[in-house]
Amino acid sequence: MPEQLEFFTINSPCRGVCQSDDRGFCRGCLRSRQERFDWMNMNDGQKREVLRLCHQRYLRLRRAANSAAAEPAGPEQPSLF
Repeated sequence: MPEQLEFFTINSPCRGVCQSDDRGFCRGCLRSRQERFDWMNMNDGQKREVLRLCHQRYLRLRRAANSAAAEPAGPEQPSLF
């Protein structure tokens, strides 16, 4: 099977946030520190793999946020007044 030609470069997913979360992933683009540093030296296949991993991290964060919002809050303390 012939290889498909790539006519466009794969742009960096950077969104300009550049802050790391507690697991070391960027809060803006969800890349690891090493993925951010190596981006310019990666070939297109490696970049696509990083983008796939970022998408998986995004979906995981969305699921966690949805499950946290769906959990009922504990009993509210009645007001003293």
